[in-house]
Amino acid sequence: MLLPDNIHPEHSIYYNGAVILTELEKKTEQKLLELYFNVKKSNDMSFSVFVLSLDWLYLIQSAQICEKGVVRKCL
Repeated sequence: MLLPDNIHPEHSIYYNGAVILTELEKKTEQKLLELYFNVKKSNDMSFSVFVLSLDWLYLIQSAQICEKGVVRKCL
């Protein structure tokens, strides 16, 4: 569902990745669940879409996730 053609754009991984990056702009280092709950306040995102979006951000080197579950925005 990177670029869906039959649903709303706000359900795409690109859009949700941008929402996560916006939250990481506020605080560049957050624990995984803390980040999810902060994102969920402004956007009704399921946890599975959140994880898929984080995977995409990791692949494009925009976010890192350490072993302790801390998500960092890459510079």
